[in-house]
Amino acid sequence: MRDKIHLACEKCGRRNYHTTKNKKTHPEKFEIRKYCKFCKEHTLHKEAKL
Repeated sequence: MRDKIHLACEKCGRRNYHTTKNKKTHPEKFEIRKYCKFCKEHTLHKEAKL
């Protein structure tokens, strides 16, 4: 079953993106570099609590 997750910017802490992931196959926290419109640059975004 796929669960909804939010991605939060590491620099400012705002939750800019949301997606889904399969927690059975990927139990570790998801992280990816994405554009933050508040910081106006590409930063690391990590999975945040709902």
